[in-house]
Parts: sequence; C-alpha cells; structure tokens
Amino acid sequence: MKILRLTLGALLFISGIVLTLLPGSILLVIGGLVMLSYDWPRARGWLKHSQRSMTLGARKLDKFLLQRKLR
Repeated sequence: MKILRLTLGALLFISGIVLTLLPGSILLVIGGLVMLSYDWPRARGWLKHSQRSMTLGARKLDKFLLQRKLR
C-alpha cells in the first residue's frame, strides 16, 4: 500500500508541475503532496508552505477585488 501511495502521489505531483499553465493543475500538486506527506516528512513541509502561499494569494486577491469594487 505504501508503494502505491508513493507512486500515485509522485505521479500527481509531477503531472501538476508539468501542467502548471492549465487551470486546476495546482490541485494535482496539492493532492500529490498530501499523498506523499504520509510517508515523506519533507513533502509535509512543502505542503504547509504551498498552503500558506495559497492562503496569502487568496487574501491579496480578495483585498484587491474589494478595493476595486469600492472605487
């Protein structure tokens, strides 16, 4: 089961990186990191970093859209 999880996680992560120009590909990267983080502690750190950066990006986008709407 561990080999299957690592293989599937690696495939999702790599395919998400390759498809970075397409919308929704970040979900493949996150899914791959989630699967890899069960068995690989370094992937857990990458997952937390990507979650923090996605949260920060969403907050900046919300702030920008609210400022634009108030003008």
